[in-house]
Amino acid sequence: MKVLLVNDYATETGGAELHMRQLRSQLQSRGHDARLFSSTAQLRPGDEPPDYACFGTTSRFRTLLQTANPWASSRLSDVLDEFKPDLVHVMIFLTQLSPLILPVLRRVPCILNVVWHRPVCPTGTKMLPDGSPCISNWGLACYENRCLPARDWAPLMLQMGLFRRWRGAIDLFVANSVATQRELAKDGIDSVEILYPGTPAVRARPPLGEAPTAGFVGRLVPEKGIDVLIQAFAPVVRQLPSAKLVIVGDGPERRRLEQLVASLNLSGHVTLHGHLSRVKAERAMEDCWVQVAPSRWEEPFGLVAIEAQMRGTAVIASRSGGFCETVDDGHSGMLVAPADAGALSLALLQLLAQRDRAEAMGRAGRERALRLFQESATLDRLLGLYDKVLQNRMRAVA
Repeated sequence: MKVLLVNDYATETGGAELHMRQLRSQLQSRGHDARLFSSTAQLRPGDEPPDYACFGTTSRFRTLLQTANPWASSRLSDVLDEFKPDLVHVMIFLTQLSPLILPVLRRVPCILNVVWHRPVCPTGTKMLPDGSPCISNWGLACYENRCLPARDWAPLMLQMGLFRRWRGAIDLFVANSVATQRELAKDGIDSVEILYPGTPAVRARPPLGEAPTAGFVGRLVPEKGIDVLIQAFAPVVRQLPSAKLVIVGDGPERRRLEQLVASLNLSGHVTLHGHLSRVKAERAMEDCWVQVAPSRWEEPFGLVAIEAQMRGTAVIASRSGGFCETVDDGHSGMLVAPADAGALSLALLQLLAQRDRAEAMGRAGRERALRLFQESATLDRLLGLYDKVLQNRMRAVA
């Protein structure tokens, strides 16, 4: 089978970008001809380029480009003529490629793999500026709630309208969780399949070390709640002076987080590594008794949770979004209210003060990940969805 994978970015950072690169490799290992189409935005020297690329930008013109990117539709049309894929698998396209690619995709069977809230929310987070969940549909509320400035509101409303108008070009919507499926349904997108992302079946981590250590991996942005984690860690250190917190990732919040660490006198206990490769990040997390995902927003899935559990590490995550599906509360980890530093402190203390409990939850998490989230099983399920779309298209043509 010839499969064209489509994503806004082809960088070697970011969950969706890494997932698409990994999916390309998986499909190729099964004998399929899989190629990647993306924009040139954020590509850095040394990054492996995509198989096909079009113009993209992160400049101040980005809002206009993501509303209507003529370079994307034109280049994609040429790629379809040249590569002649049997199916197109789209993941993220509303931050660079724009809805203009949808009329082009009517020519081929197509699935849209929804991995965040962007198809139903112009910011992609379904979160208001004060950090509370947004319960409104996109529209005037996006301006009234100050989610979008005036200069961005009009073009992004046009973008959302074009997507709604042309989304019939998509043969099948696939959500990465029940939580994401629910958000799509609110905007009238039903008959959505659910496909949990998979993760490689890596070896189990070694036995826990002496120092009780918590870890975080992800982008340093407000919605990830790293500041809540640091605030929650201060009471932990007062009771467990040997406790450590390891933070892997980079982003616009880094400077503010460094200042917060210093203001709480945690400099000797908290290490911010910055961005690390996947291999180095895994190595940094191996010594952790627990991995924490304190997101403020409703994570559509939360890949870090299943990666930690596959390693055999207990997880503490926010009780919202996809984490409610990936973490078995009280068994493979613990769920706490989002943005509740007090509740997070108590959960951290329960695991960092009890090595045996952390080990037991880690073992349970690994068993769960091997049973439900292995990459190979996920690929089998995805190939089944590919076949379903192709058969439905053939019946429609007949």
